[in-house]
Amino acid sequence: MNINSTVISGYQTLNDIGYLLKGHQHVLLVTDKNISSIPAVQALTEQLHAKVQTVSKIDTVPPEPSQHDVAEIVSALDASGVDLVIGVGGGSVLDVAKLLSVLCVEDAPTLDALLNGEKPQTRTASLLIPTTAGTGSEATPNAILAIPERETKVGIISPVMLPDHVILAPELTTSMPAHIASSTGIDALCHLIECFTATVSNPVSDNYALIGMKKLFASLEIAVAEPDNLAARLDMLWASYYGGAAIAHAGTHLVHAMSYPLGGKYHIPHGVANAILLAPCMRFVRPAAVSKFAQAYDLLPDANTTLSEEEKSVALVDYFSALVKRLKLPASLDELGINSDHLPYLVEAALDVQRLMKNVPATVNADDVRDVYLTLFPARNH
Repeated sequence: MNINSTVISGYQTLNDIGYLLKGHQHVLLVTDKNISSIPAVQALTEQLHAKVQTVSKIDTVPPEPSQHDVAEIVSALDASGVDLVIGVGGGSVLDVAKLLSVLCVEDAPTLDALLNGEKPQTRTASLLIPTTAGTGSEATPNAILAIPERETKVGIISPVMLPDHVILAPELTTSMPAHIASSTGIDALCHLIECFTATVSNPVSDNYALIGMKKLFASLEIAVAEPDNLAARLDMLWASYYGGAAIAHAGTHLVHAMSYPLGGKYHIPHGVANAILLAPCMRFVRPAAVSKFAQAYDLLPDANTTLSEEEKSVALVDYFSALVKRLKLPASLDELGINSDHLPYLVEAALDVQRLMKNVPATVNADDVRDVYLTLFPARNH
């Protein structure tokens, strides 16, 4: 798969994007209410109004959108003549912007058709601007929607949805609260380590994953502790982008498969669900990926390079566990009010995500999944 997006990055790169607007008559700006109020986004909106004849705006994208939310947006939208879609926001906003870039085209497949597996053939021009450093949605061919009736999430996946341009502007991420910076950062880490160890990993995805992990290990905690540290914030945007690029060339596996039902049924934010599952899932996967884990461990700023591969792989899992703790993210489902009565549902729903389960580098059965979930209920007497 080729990622043909042009990436523009750095502080104040948004100040003049006139050259990206040339020739466009009708821009659709996709965002949410919180993002709309960021000064840099208000300045961007003013720039659009000054340079483009017609600007339509959607700022009602909810967190973790469902197919009904998108259907509602589409039915209320006058898409005639939209020739550029700009998405500014977190992963949910960018996913919806990618879908709208396809749905705005005349004779496009309907949303239902896309959900049923029809592949889009074309889209309108698009520009994606992430305001969180986690999902890497700007670099993935995926748009993830909740399906409330089935209490799960599904991905609409097509390289057609990859944007023409991406802007990584660190000042857009400085207003993220610490818990969002932490959970989205862990989401990026999951993308990187899962793609790196997946059965479908390859030299291209490995390269993205290694570069991304090096940046993330060096910058995540600094970015959380020092919101205005633009260098750390930009490194995190790049780590997140590389995570998305790794997904585009490989794919995630156990953490994401097991976190889907936590988001779909219990509405736990995606990054938080991943954070809870990161260390337990990686502990399970480790014996099947010792050498990859050792390579990732070597990227830690304080890595002890005298350790054996086996020791490094164990140390990496310990690092993941300690990192989630240091970032003050939940480490168990008990803390989120979910008790172990829900285990049968969780196991079945996770195994149902075959698209990701087939990427796990070890053989996984229902007992394995149950055992990993069990570690998330420390209050339960095993």
